[in-house]
Amino acid sequence: METLENPTVQLFGIEFDLTILAMSLLTVLLVFAFVFWASRRMTLRPKGKQNVLEYIYDFVQGVIQPNLGQYSKNYSLFAFVLFLFLMVANNIGLVTKLESKQFNFWTSPTSVTAVDFGLALMVSLICQVEGIRKQGLSGYFKGFLTPIPAMLPMNILEEITNLASLTLRLYGNIYAGEVVLSLLLALVHWNVWMAPLAFILNILWTGFSIFISAIQAYVFIMLTSTYIGHKVNHEE
Repeated sequence: METLENPTVQLFGIEFDLTILAMSLLTVLLVFAFVFWASRRMTLRPKGKQNVLEYIYDFVQGVIQPNLGQYSKNYSLFAFVLFLFLMVANNIGLVTKLESKQFNFWTSPTSVTAVDFGLALMVSLICQVEGIRKQGLSGYFKGFLTPIPAMLPMNILEEITNLASLTLRLYGNIYAGEVVLSLLLALVHWNVWMAPLAFILNILWTGFSIFISAIQAYVFIMLTSTYIGHKVNHEE
């Protein structure tokens, strides 16, 4: 299977992937548009679009509350926005294919390692900042020496593996889903008589990929709340 490259541009010696930038921006705009639309004319008795919005918010709140405890409301909006972004970003690449002979113009932002690493790094930085804010510098650094000072290397390694885990789990699932989808679509080019089979398999795999993408969004915010909760609920 031929692999198409995304168009790029050089700016100040840094290479920017135009497809990923455009798809990330589109994802943000879609999330904003949905929340803006669903939150207009809200009533005490929710119905229709307001029901959907509140259901998603309550679902996210239910996911993070066991890990964050009394602090869950402090991070509920962050987790809510992160969940919506991942739900759209994970699935947007399944909508269509848009490419030329040389370049690919449509893909899921989270099928690229750099985007997933950026999201994981953002979560990691929030964990460290919130840990310092809640415990103070001395309490924060003391946490790396528990239960015994000899555990310092392992505690540092844990922070690194948390970052790698968030990145690789999301990347592997979303990227693999798009690769398999491309292979199924390629069946038509190999043999026109395979078109009906390719269509059926494509529908089935798209449904399965949407399910996996939703699971990955759920796992990401669950792990995010777990990592943050470990810092803010740290016992003195």
